[in-house]
Amino acid sequence: MKSGLEILQDELAHYKLEMLDYTNYRNAWRYNAAPHEEQKLEEKEWKKLLKQGGLFVRNTYNFDQKQESNFWYVIKDSFGGMEDQSQNERKKLRHAFRNFDFRLINYDLLAEKGFPIVNATFKDYRVTDRPMNEKVFNDYLNHCKRNNYDYWGMFEKTEDKFVGFCAVHAWKDSCEYGVIGVLPEYKHNATYPYYGFFYKMNEYYLGKKGFKYVSDGSRSITEHSEIQDFLIHNFKFRKAYCQLEIHYRWWVKIVVNILYPFRKIIFLPRIKAVLNMESMRRGEK
Repeated sequence: MKSGLEILQDELAHYKLEMLDYTNYRNAWRYNAAPHEEQKLEEKEWKKLLKQGGLFVRNTYNFDQKQESNFWYVIKDSFGGMEDQSQNERKKLRHAFRNFDFRLINYDLLAEKGFPIVNATFKDYRVTDRPMNEKVFNDYLNHCKRNNYDYWGMFEKTEDKFVGFCAVHAWKDSCEYGVIGVLPEYKHNATYPYYGFFYKMNEYYLGKKGFKYVSDGSRSITEHSEIQDFLIHNFKFRKAYCQLEIHYRWWVKIVVNILYPFRKIIFLPRIKAVLNMESMRRGEK
C-alpha cells in the first residue's frame, strides 16, 4: 500500500502531465509556449503525449545555452531603432515606409482576405514542403485564434490595399513570428516589404512592449525560405542554441533508422524534413 507521500507524488506527476503545453501539429508534438520555458521531458511525459496520437515528440531545452549546438532558435533581444541599421538598410526601410503602412489588424480581415496572399507566397517559395489550400489555411487560423495570436497587416499606401500579413504568437514577455505572406509582385519590385514588416514588429515588441526577445522560430528543417538568414544578416538576429531530442513511436524510429543512410537521395519533402531533423539531433547537420 502506498504511503501518503507516494500518493501525493503520483498526483503531482499526473498534474504535471496534464499541464504539458504541447500541440500535435501535422502528427508531431511541439511545445506551444515560449521556448525559454520548455524543459527536458521525462520518459513518462513524452510517452503520455504519444498515447494521444502523433508520430513523434520534439523536445528542445537549455534555451540560449552558451555552448554551440546543431539546433537553435533565431532571436533578437534588443532594439536600437534606425541606428541599428546600415546606411543601405535605412535606405531600403525608407522605400518600404514610403510605399506601405504596417499595422495591427483584426482576425476577421485576415480570415476574409488572407488566403490569396498566403497561397501566392507559398507558390513563390524555392522549396515547397506542404500543400496550401483553404482548409490548411483555415486550420492554421483556428489554431491562431485558440492561442490569442496578434495579426499584422501590410497595406499599399496608394489604395490602402491589403497585400501582406504576419501572424505573431505573443506570450507574456516574448513572441514568435509565425506565417508571413506578401504578394510576390511586391516582394520582387524593390519596395522592400520584409524590411518594413520586421522593423515595425521589432519596434513594437522590443521597443514599445519591452519583450525579452522576438523569435522567428527554430532552425528550419525544410529550408523552404531564406527568412532566417535575412534576419540574421539585416536585423541582427542571432542563434539561441539549445538541445534537441526527438521521441518516436517505436515503428517510426525503425523507419527513420532504415531511411537515414539514404537521406541525401530522398526528396519527398515531409520525409526529408524528418530525416533533416534527425540529422540535427545526431549532430551531423
